[in-house]
Amino acid sequence: MRERYSPLISLKKGHWFKLICGASFQHLPTVRNLTLAYTLAGADCIDVAADPAAIASAGQALQVASGLQDWAKSQGFGYQALPWIMVSINDGEDPHFRKAEFDPSVCPTDCWRPCEKVCPADAIVFSEDRNTITCGNSGVIDELCYGCGRCLSVCPKQLIQARSYVSTPSSIASLVLQTGVDAIEIHTQVGRESDFQRLWKSIKPWVNQLKLIAISCPDGEGLVEYLQSLYEIISPLPCALIWQTDGKPMSGDIGAGSTMAAIRFSQKVLNAKLPGYVQLAGGTNNFTVAKLVAKGLLASENNKQENSAKNLNTYIPENRFVSGVAYGSYARVLLSPILEKLEKMHKSQLQAIEFAYGTTSIHAKELTNDSQLTKLEVLPELLWEAVSLANSLVSQIKTSDLK
Repeated sequence: MRERYSPLISLKKGHWFKLICGASFQHLPTVRNLTLAYTLAGADCIDVAADPAAIASAGQALQVASGLQDWAKSQGFGYQALPWIMVSINDGEDPHFRKAEFDPSVCPTDCWRPCEKVCPADAIVFSEDRNTITCGNSGVIDELCYGCGRCLSVCPKQLIQARSYVSTPSSIASLVLQTGVDAIEIHTQVGRESDFQRLWKSIKPWVNQLKLIAISCPDGEGLVEYLQSLYEIISPLPCALIWQTDGKPMSGDIGAGSTMAAIRFSQKVLNAKLPGYVQLAGGTNNFTVAKLVAKGLLASENNKQENSAKNLNTYIPENRFVSGVAYGSYARVLLSPILEKLEKMHKSQLQAIEFAYGTTSIHAKELTNDSQLTKLEVLPELLWEAVSLANSLVSQIKTSDLK
């Protein structure tokens, strides 16, 4: 029964749903709560930062979800099996692997702070007292920033910079071995074949432990030839392969039109007939599935992808349809009102503890550390409200043949 509903089956049937928490997003309570809500809604894969703490937070959420699966099913939500945990790594400079930073003490006191207003993650904060801005209570909250870059262009004084980082090959093996992730996604760009090859060399000895390899690459001149060369480097693979068409990175919450770049990109990759599955990302939102259906790019009961492959791990689709969609900023923003409500309740609890015991009391510190209000499952009403919202997105790509 479990095999029938596995993430791999979802990929094969064309209704794969991936949640992108963010390659640079390290706010652990949010990673945990997003993972829990979207797992109970039926997500097939959870993509988190290649950080042991983020991976552990996602893993904790999966354990909680296992205990709530019967209730989720009874409520008509899409949970069928635990999703795979994926981590994203990069072979060079990439917008997904960066964080904004600036010195708030040099910001003009009369600035209207467009950076704070445009940030979708609420990662930029300022002291209430404009005349006493310090680095201690203002600036970028590092773990909340996921590198969308929207603040970079709106700063009137151009005081905000991006801090980028690149995955180190030596850390990959230990990451796979110690955390037991199910999948790895490699972010690359046209022209970085040698960098990709160097990174792949460090991954290859551990590929047998993985269920999926995904390759994400932005569009550009010579794209198809570049992807073909990457396939030659990684072949043969003992697991499934996804080509992620990253249309307009981290823009799904901006508007309906942001999804079109990813759809056009997917058509280009589908036409190239590369071995493997094709999955959208970058600008995906509430309009993506409807537009894919309108263009005949999703498998349906009438044009369903059929195969007789004995090993689904190495199955290569014969018909050319999009196999799934990954959602990042839109999926996170969709649940943000509920998570913000949870955060406010948590802060109120901490303030009450401080008022009752003081800030230096050992008992106060113990109560603060033991606070459970960062966990969505502690408040069932909020949890199922979040799952319902998540389900409104996940259910769009799920088809009736799984129910």
